[in-house]
Amino acid sequence: MRIVLLALAVVAGLAGADIPRASVAKPAVKAPAKAARSDADIEGDIRRRFAKSKIAVDGFTVKVRGGVAILEGKTKVIQRKGVATRLARLGGARRVDNQIQIDAAARAAAAARLERGRGRGDGHGQERRRVQPVPQR
Repeated sequence: MRIVLLALAVVAGLAGADIPRASVAKPAVKAPAKAARSDADIEGDIRRRFAKSKIAVDGFTVKVRGGVAILEGKTKVIQRKGVATRLARLGGARRVDNQIQIDAAARAAAAARLERGRGRGDGHGQERRRVQPVPQR
């Protein structure tokens, strides 16, 4: 039976019969390129995002030049610097120059908490236990 099928395939190939092949789907239309936004639009979008967020209490300033957002200000909460960067990127900035300064007391407190956490081992006040390897059979 295999020989008969093989012979038919060879004859069909020689005769020029179309053998269906898996087709590769190509997108019919390319996605349109994003329209370039003006610096004022990007700056306004970033300011609106800052106003809706908890970081609004710090009153950071935003300037956008050539698609690059420049953030300035001071904060006592370390995480707000990173939040400001993410919000600026979401607002349309191509790049972010984050010049926000973190209060020295906040830095010292965070470093102390980090060091205390390192000493605890498992995070619950217990020393880290050593795990014995399981012998292989």
